[in-house]
Amino acid sequence: MSKMIGILTSGGDSPGLNAAIRGVGKALLGRYGMRVIGFRDGFRGMMENRTQLLDSAALSGILTLGGTILGTSRDKPYAMPVAGKLMDMTGVIVENYRKHHLDALVCLGGGGTQKNAYHLMKQGLNVITLPKTIDNDVALTDVSFGYDTALGIATEAVDRLHSTAHSHHRILVLELMGNKAGWLALGAGIAGGADVILIPEIPYDVKQVAAAIMRRSHSGQGFSIVAMAEGAVSREDAARLAEGGKGKDKKKKEQKQQAQERIADSKPGNSLQLARQLEELTGLESRLTILGYLQRGGTPSAGDRLLATRLGTACADLINKGEFGVMVAARGDGVKAVPLKDVVGKRKTVPLDHDWVKSARSVHTCFGD
Repeated sequence: MSKMIGILTSGGDSPGLNAAIRGVGKALLGRYGMRVIGFRDGFRGMMENRTQLLDSAALSGILTLGGTILGTSRDKPYAMPVAGKLMDMTGVIVENYRKHHLDALVCLGGGGTQKNAYHLMKQGLNVITLPKTIDNDVALTDVSFGYDTALGIATEAVDRLHSTAHSHHRILVLELMGNKAGWLALGAGIAGGADVILIPEIPYDVKQVAAAIMRRSHSGQGFSIVAMAEGAVSREDAARLAEGGKGKDKKKKEQKQQAQERIADSKPGNSLQLARQLEELTGLESRLTILGYLQRGGTPSAGDRLLATRLGTACADLINKGEFGVMVAARGDGVKAVPLKDVVGKRKTVPLDHDWVKSARSVHTCFGD
């Protein structure tokens, strides 16, 4: 009998997921004569044995669709809510893998999905993954599909805010996604010409931000655009987190937890607080825009369709070769099979000396440091 391959999508939805499903599926079906099934709603659907046949008809017409035809969830195999309790459902997932006589399982997702896939790999399953996230923070790949689409949406938002900021002589703060990595805010800020870019990797001093805005005002530019990642933190908050992580005593742990909770509870308060502080410090009217889930929605860009298809078809080639326990990473114009063990537990953050940061500083963009 021909080989049977399972596919699931996990974590947050992202543009390009359907293009990747299509790339993997059509290559497996047409090039290698394998059979393909999808599991609904990520690892939860695999635990509950909810499947969907992915034949040519199911894969037709999905290239341009946003989201994922398979649905998704953030459930973890080893800590899944069941009947009001967190339970380890790894054994059930492994049993369903065997029940469907799968030869491999393809997992599409971000950092959490890579970790979950690695967990299943250690249970003896043939697993292969593709990197998906609009945050672009999956380790050891040049880029993840979903990022290009989100970058275009975020850049357009910066473009559109320029007209109202200029007309009303306002400070406009735009909060973008990016909890631990600032690639989206950095890229959109540079491409859209934001005057201030705040990212998690560079803790900001609100007085420095205000001073940069006042310099613009004094030079006759009475408006400013601030592109802010949702995970950007002030120097004070960053210091509290760092201090709380230095010791093992109970007090330091409590300090760190309190700082983390304060930062988490403040969202969208981080950006709202910044807007209010800038208004007080500069005397200029300030407004906040939170782009939110708009960044993840809609038709994937041409770049994401190309990337997802390229990684998807390369995934099918690796399955045919029997190469598992890897993530299909983008490397230049090609791909590279990276061992999952090298990906798990890592995050691709913005290096402080990255060329994008250098370029932004060269055009007098303020990072608040």
